[in-house]
Amino acid sequence: MPNPDVRLLPWSDAQGKGCLLITDNDAPGPVSRVADQVEAVQLGMGQELIGHAEEILGDPRADPGQVRYLAARLTEALGDAVRVAVSRGARAGRG
Repeated sequence: MPNPDVRLLPWSDAQGKGCLLITDNDAPGPVSRVADQVEAVQLGMGQELIGHAEEILGDPRADPGQVRYLAARLTEALGDAVRVAVSRGARAGRG
């Protein structure tokens, strides 16, 4: 069971490892508020990317380079979404 006072942040360190924040569950601090904003931006960008993916994948003239670039961006967005889900799931389990 995760420590209820630890939050997985929506970014990683220089080595690609997850960053954790020890929080006060009753009074979110400035880092928690920034993390909330970053999560919202990441999820919004992922939603926009889905629309772009639909356009590219629906275009028979899309070249392999476009599709590879799209796949790389979708992989990044999925990684962000999974990190957000893990973080929120751990926080939801506190109650």
